[in-house]
Amino acid sequence: MKISIRNKILLAFSMFIVFSGLIWLRSYYSQYLLHQKLEIIEMKNNLFNTILEARRYEKNFFLGFDKSNINQALDYLGKAENILVNITFKYGKYTLAKDLPERLSELKVYKTSLSELLHLQENGVLSVSRDTVKLIQGQGRKITTELENIVAEEGQFTRSLVKKAKTVHLIALVPITILSILVALFLVFNVIRPLKTIERAIQKIAAGDFKNIPEIATGDEFESLVTSLNNMIAELDKRSEELVQVRKLASLGRLTSGVAHELNNPLNNISTSIQILAEELEGEVSEYHRALLLGTEKEVDRGKSIVRALLEFSRVRSFSMTRVNFKDLINGALKRIKSEVPDNVELKVDVSEHFFVHVGPERIERVLSNLIINGVQAMENGGIVTIRECDQNESNTFSFQVQDTGTGIAEEHVAKIFDPFFTTKEIGKGSGLGLSIVYGIIEQHGGKISVFSQEGKGTTFTVSLPAEPLNT
Repeated sequence: MKISIRNKILLAFSMFIVFSGLIWLRSYYSQYLLHQKLEIIEMKNNLFNTILEARRYEKNFFLGFDKSNINQALDYLGKAENILVNITFKYGKYTLAKDLPERLSELKVYKTSLSELLHLQENGVLSVSRDTVKLIQGQGRKITTELENIVAEEGQFTRSLVKKAKTVHLIALVPITILSILVALFLVFNVIRPLKTIERAIQKIAAGDFKNIPEIATGDEFESLVTSLNNMIAELDKRSEELVQVRKLASLGRLTSGVAHELNNPLNNISTSIQILAEELEGEVSEYHRALLLGTEKEVDRGKSIVRALLEFSRVRSFSMTRVNFKDLINGALKRIKSEVPDNVELKVDVSEHFFVHVGPERIERVLSNLIINGVQAMENGGIVTIRECDQNESNTFSFQVQDTGTGIAEEHVAKIFDPFFTTKEIGKGSGLGLSIVYGIIEQHGGKISVFSQEGKGTTFTVSLPAEPLNT
């Protein structure tokens, strides 16, 4: 199952946040518990000191039998009772000592003993028995000792808790550090490295290097992005080759235009001179010399045909787009080349009667003528040339094919067939400009032409042109 990079990052950071949150909660609980313990210790110290004050007044009473000391002692014991009650109900579940109710009962008994002693003093009984003194002092000593032990145990436990909290914090750093490293490695391998690969590839593309980016098996958007970039690179490479072809044709067009004009006049003069010589020397020259003159005139005519092809190849002029029936264009092309099609070649037309297109009629007829003748010349022993309408997969284009059953084109020659003057025909049987002219016309229409060929099985040319008229 493929997981998007967004979900991967979300998952990584969610795990980091959850784990960090658990550690934070544990740390917070330790801090909270420590805070509660510190408050308990403070209140127990306050309780202990209050009882000590009560005992101090108790001792003073037994030394001077001043009942005001008992009143002070009872006052402090009342405060101590309130503090102990508050500790029991507010911090009972956090305090280490769980017998606070018993201490409260002892405190009340001690307080009751002092109250009874005060009552006797108020009723005129000035002497206190030795047993009563021992009882009251014993009660005060017991509760003081017990509270002192409780405060000491609570303090020792709190110090231990502080030490454990420090250890927990140190231990918590280890998984957080490990998790941080894992998240960093995840980002490096799943985000930064793919981005660096794509960045280097884009820099190569900008420098004109159209090699494919190495595949990235990440199962996320980066993998799809690399696939899309490789498709873009392939298209850029193809467009680059097409641009080179167009520039090459344009440069050769300017060159051949000048050469053709310079050759045209000398060829006309030679042709005229040969015709005059043939007329004036008629009957005075041998058959051998007459054959030489006829051969020369034939070669001059071939030269003039090449010049006309050069001029057609180099001609860049505006043309009018017209909505025409495509089958009428095919019929016009077939009439033009009828004399050049031998009897052993069959021409098939598979085009709808209502297939209308916006094109330059004369130029598309020239395209059809050249493609059909190219197919005819590839079938010396006869065969079939088919012109068919393609299924229109895109609403803004229309396509057609010219297919032959000839000898096909060698694989190493396919990439060169649209180059000017490239031909596999014998010398004297072609100038190598026919397909270049076709390419130029299709390019002027804003269309594309492609070829598929198998040696010994034939060749298929596919032409795609815009369905809407161009502003030319």
